[in-house]
Amino acid sequence: MSDNVVYEVSEGLATVVLNRPDAMNALDTALKEALRDALCEAAGDPAVRAVLLTGRGRAFCVGQDLKEHVETLRRSGGGALDTVREHYNPITLAIAGMPKPVVAGVNGVAAGAGAGFAFAADYRVVADTASFNTSFTGVALTADSGVSWTLPRLVGPGRAADLLLFPRSVKAQEALELGIANRVVPADRLAEEAEAAARRLAQGPTAAYAALKESLAHGSSHSLAETLEKEAELQSRAGATEDHRAAVEAFVAKEKPVYRGR
Repeated sequence: MSDNVVYEVSEGLATVVLNRPDAMNALDTALKEALRDALCEAAGDPAVRAVLLTGRGRAFCVGQDLKEHVETLRRSGGGALDTVREHYNPITLAIAGMPKPVVAGVNGVAAGAGAGFAFAADYRVVADTASFNTSFTGVALTADSGVSWTLPRLVGPGRAADLLLFPRSVKAQEALELGIANRVVPADRLAEEAEAAARRLAQGPTAAYAALKESLAHGSSHSLAETLEKEAELQSRAGATEDHRAAVEAFVAKEKPVYRGR
């Protein structure tokens, strides 16, 4: 793994830390490749049952490294945006699509693709000093990193259009009110609170979480009848897990269940 991303696994939790603090975790090629690879490793590792994605320093991630980008534009013209397919799309799909929950610990500003990666997570714990900014149209670009899909589902289509057409800094409290943040915590407690949420999920019924992610994604673009059928399919799968049987037996015995993630 590159020095630009710190990747650690402990007791079922994979922690992925963006590690270019001097550049506010701006996404140069090395960081994008390391982040993509770390997330794909976490997604495919059966020992990983939850993921915590966060940044080091005063930013979560400010999006594309524009210093690198302008040089690429000069050399290759429009080819500079091949990075969307090569990097941003796989990163976003890895976050949203992996069969285990992803917590974003938003420690500072999340802008552009950085905001997109946070939006793709299943749960966002946000420092009270952090902020979000779509920023794309501010540099004459359209949305990427799944923002045109995730943001309307978080805040509604009207507010999403407002935030994309007129990009601005959305502070933590407003992000909570809009539905972008799930929790806002004091900045000095962000690391502790985000890890606690992620560790709780890492100890939970992993297969049920995977089914829930699949159900939510399916339900957002299908009819009620189709969603009911998908729920029945996924519930049958969840009901056949060891974790479900353990939970029911623990309930009957008035004990706390211990989940194995299978």
